[in-house]
Amino acid sequence: MERYDEIGVGYALGRRTDPRWLAAVLDALGDADPVLDVGSGTGSYQPPGRRVVAVEPSAEMIRQRPRGAAPVVRATAEALPFSLSVFEAALAVLTVHHWTDWRRGLDELRRVSRRQVVLAYDTALHNDFWFVREYVPEVAELERSRPSAPEIAEYLGASSVLALPVPWDFTDGVFPAYWRRPEAYLDPAVRRSCSALAQTSPAAVDRGIARLRADLDSGRWHAEHAELLDLPEWDAGFRLIVA
Repeated sequence: MERYDEIGVGYALGRRTDPRWLAAVLDALGDADPVLDVGSGTGSYQPPGRRVVAVEPSAEMIRQRPRGAAPVVRATAEALPFSLSVFEAALAVLTVHHWTDWRRGLDELRRVSRRQVVLAYDTALHNDFWFVREYVPEVAELERSRPSAPEIAEYLGASSVLALPVPWDFTDGVFPAYWRRPEAYLDPAVRRSCSALAQTSPAAVDRGIARLRADLDSGRWHAEHAELLDLPEWDAGFRLIVA
């Protein structure tokens, strides 16, 4: 995928496995073996201790996969090079919103696996994130163009949908990961690991960051968001969908 060949440089530095989300993914997979990990990226949520085949279209992301990661096939979700029901489960973690044709990709997941485990997010809740509302509202236009978790769950005919809140000390640098640590967004490396920011106009992001920096310096951000500072976790709309 050309997009991640461009924006994926250094991705593995900011996007690290959070054991709490991994535990939920493993529970959803049950004892499924073998597993297909579609849009695997650097393999952050690759299930250990079982046979896994990864699918990843970006050469840059494949380059960053650690030693010992599952074997990877360079392909897209919309055209999986596997036979009917060859996998017990197909896993897709925060990838469906990047697919060119998400419905076709989900059809392919169903074709090659008996169970589908998809981690996606509710775009409306993402757009209610303070960073979007107050600093870079241009992100909302991008999010509205992406499939939302409820749509994905309905299309798959999901048997369960589990909310995955974001802990305040989350280790995986997804876009809303720093909801209680706003200073992190001042770091260009943090912003580069968030596709929503990497795909938004640099001028819009720069304007928003300048406003955020000023609000942090003045104490305005902390005064207006005091209710967040004692929360252990926050629901940013992430949903673990099982079908």
